[in-house]
Amino acid sequence: MNRRYAFYLFVLGAIWGSSYLFIKVGVRELSPAALIEIRLLCAIPLLVAFAVQRYGWRALADGWRVGLVLGVINAAIPFTLIAWGEEHVDSGVAAVANSSVPIFVAILAVWFVPSERSTGWRLVGVGLGLVGVAVLAGVHPAGGWLGAAGTGAIILASVSYAAANLYAGRRMHVGGPVLAANSMVAAFVVLLPLAIATPPDGMPGWKSLVSAVMLGVAGTAVAQILSYRMIRLYGSSRAVLVAYMLPAFALAYGAIFLSEPLSWQKLVGLALILGGVALGSGALRVPRRAPVAQTP
Repeated sequence: MNRRYAFYLFVLGAIWGSSYLFIKVGVRELSPAALIEIRLLCAIPLLVAFAVQRYGWRALADGWRVGLVLGVINAAIPFTLIAWGEEHVDSGVAAVANSSVPIFVAILAVWFVPSERSTGWRLVGVGLGLVGVAVLAGVHPAGGWLGAAGTGAIILASVSYAAANLYAGRRMHVGGPVLAANSMVAAFVVLLPLAIATPPDGMPGWKSLVSAVMLGVAGTAVAQILSYRMIRLYGSSRAVLVAYMLPAFALAYGAIFLSEPLSWQKLVGLALILGGVALGSGALRVPRRAPVAQTP
C-alpha cells in the first residue's frame, strides 16, 4: 500500500461516509424525493462534464439505455429508500445496514451469475453477514416498529444496489463515468413527479439545503469521479476496499455531529456484516490445513 493509494482510500471513505450524515440532516425538512432531486441536480453537471471529457457526447448518447436501468435500481430506488429510512433511524444504523450490499450480491449471484456462486468459507461469510443484518434490524430496534421499518428500507436499498452491481458488471464496456452520468440523469427524471408531489411544508433551513448540495457535489459527483480514478489506477479489487471504511466514518460522524449513541447493536451488527463481507468476497481467506503425508 503506497501513500497515494492510502490517501485516496481515506479521502473517498471520508467523503462517502459523510453521505449518511447529510441525508440525516436533509430529511429533517425535505421529503426523501425532494432531497434526492436536489442531490442529483447538483451532481449531474459535474458527472456529465467528466463523462464527456473522457468519452465524448456520442458515448453518452449511446449509453442511455443501460443508464436508464441503472438510474432506477442504482439511484432512484436505493437513494429514496435510504433517505426514507433515515427519517426513522440513526445515520450510523443506515451506514451499517447499507454495508451489507456485497452479501446480497453473493446471494443474487446464485440465480443470475452461477459462475460466481459462493461456496465453502464464502458461503459461511454470507450467512455471517445475514446474522449481522438480523442483529441490526431485529434485536430491540431503536425507534420501535418505525425504526425496524426504516432499517428494512435501507436493507432493501442494499438489495437494489446489489442487483445494479450484477447488472453493471456485464456492461462496463460502456464506461463507468458514462454509466454514472446517464444513471443520475435518468434517476432525476424518474423521481421528479414524486418530488413535485411531496414538497416541503415551508422554506427549508440552510442546514437541510447545504446538506443536499454537499450530498450532490461531494457525496455523489466527487466521490464517483474519485472512485473511477481509483479503479483505473489500482484496479477494482483494491478500490472496492473503501466499502469497509464507510460505516466507521459514518458512525464517527453520527456520534460527533449528531450525538448518536454507539450502541452494542450497531457495533456487533457492523462486526458481523463486515466479517461476512470479508469472507464472502474472498478478501479474508481461512488457511487450509496441509494434508498429512501417509507413510507406507
